[in-house]
Amino acid sequence: MKKDKSSISKKSSYQEIGEFWDTHDLSEFWGQTKPARFEVDIQTQRIYYPVDIKLSDSILELAQKRGISAETLINLWLSEKIKQEEKQTA
Repeated sequence: MKKDKSSISKKSSYQEIGEFWDTHDLSEFWGQTKPARFEVDIQTQRIYYPVDIKLSDSILELAQKRGISAETLINLWLSEKIKQEEKQTA
């Protein structure tokens, strides 16, 4: 953690800062905060594809077993498949 950054918690590690905020609320320190300016540039796009309901149920079940979202599982699988296809056509 950089020394030049101020911290309301006055803690020296991310672990300690996390523990501090687990037991405190920002409203207790609102007077010590400063406005922040930043830009967010989200480049993601959602496109929907129809999926058979039985296939969807299987995807949801497998994703839950892995502790990830169905969306993440599908993206992982599709990425793997595309890489395989690219290797075969290269």
